[in-house]
Amino acid sequence: MYALVDAVSFYASAEKVFDPAIRRKPVVVLTNNDGCVCAVCPIARKLNIPKFQPYFKVKHLLAKHNVIIRSSNYELYADLSDKMMNVISRFCDNQHIYSIDESFLHFNGFTPLIKDWHHYGQMIRHTVWQETKLPVGVGFGSTPTLAKAANHAAKKLNGFNGVAVIDDERSRKHVLSLMDVSDVWGVGRRIAKKLKLLNIHSALDLAQQEPRRIKRQFSVVLERTVSELNGISCLNWDEVRQDKHEIFSTRSFGKRLTDPIALKTALVNHCVVVAKKLRQQRSVTKRLLLFVASSPHEQYYYKKSLVYDFTVPSADSRVLAHAVSSLFDQLYQSGVMFYKCGVGALELNSVQFQQADLFTVSKDNIKLMQCLDTINQRYGSDTLSLASQQQTQSWHMKRAFLSPQYTTRWHALPKITCDL
Repeated sequence: MYALVDAVSFYASAEKVFDPAIRRKPVVVLTNNDGCVCAVCPIARKLNIPKFQPYFKVKHLLAKHNVIIRSSNYELYADLSDKMMNVISRFCDNQHIYSIDESFLHFNGFTPLIKDWHHYGQMIRHTVWQETKLPVGVGFGSTPTLAKAANHAAKKLNGFNGVAVIDDERSRKHVLSLMDVSDVWGVGRRIAKKLKLLNIHSALDLAQQEPRRIKRQFSVVLERTVSELNGISCLNWDEVRQDKHEIFSTRSFGKRLTDPIALKTALVNHCVVVAKKLRQQRSVTKRLLLFVASSPHEQYYYKKSLVYDFTVPSADSRVLAHAVSSLFDQLYQSGVMFYKCGVGALELNSVQFQQADLFTVSKDNIKLMQCLDTINQRYGSDTLSLASQQQTQSWHMKRAFLSPQYTTRWHALPKITCDL
């Protein structure tokens, strides 16, 4: 049996954890540079506030209903995610963290020990809420895809109260019949449109298709989905939890940049983010992509990207930052009002199976990077940083509605006042 534990509107729910005054109020969270609505809490959802709409278009609607607006607070979300995942891990010895707010559990050998899956799901929900104040939905199924479908039912369909279990034919057909085909894991908008032209409208309709025909008309991926919806496990657990093959960090600026120091600082910061993610999944990169661009809506659009090849693959923040210094003069162009930049790690290899170079010594200092990551994890992001990360702050995003980083910044620790 598999389970998927997923937070309810995670970003919006995270904003309510340390601010009890807004727990019963509608809350929305905006994307980078306060551009679009990316998270809507259940209370705000009842007001028909749309997701992924530009903020300026829904600004008056939000004001009309006194909706609380927050900018994306990634430090807070990451820390709360870690706490939530640690709590969930206590309920199963085989966990895969699928995303910042989703976690798969594989109960291999647990089935005879757990008599009531619904009760077990409620225990998970209650414990996560008690220790983190984050609401979650729990779905159980005999395959990862059915667990994902059950989780959808637990959070969005009536009558499930936060937990759904697909453990027999009756429950499988019931849940799938209530789901639109576009809600099936792995079915995107384009595929959903094509399926509906073939009169396949619900998840159950898709499950009832002949897998080989679906493979011929679409792909082997969708063929596997059909089999999984019928309780035939096709996704290897290693395939579900495989490492990323590319890692990117990109961001548009809060205001246009013309200063070369500010642009270079932004690129270095992206390199540090990429290097940290590489170390987290125990990978190194052979190639680093750097790009800069102005806005495509400006009269003279400028975009340029360059690739830096490492002689020895690296995950050291200093080595990746040096690549920026090497290529920056070729990227920068005077007079351009830069709107966005980013860094991408390509051709990743596992540290475990890395072949050393006979003639070139690696410049990576593994112990130094471990020390850097440990201190920043304990005392907050950028407690320790490269000098080139702090040359200027003018490149940062626009975040006018940013809440405090309650758990990662000493000055933002929650203050509790008791009236005697």
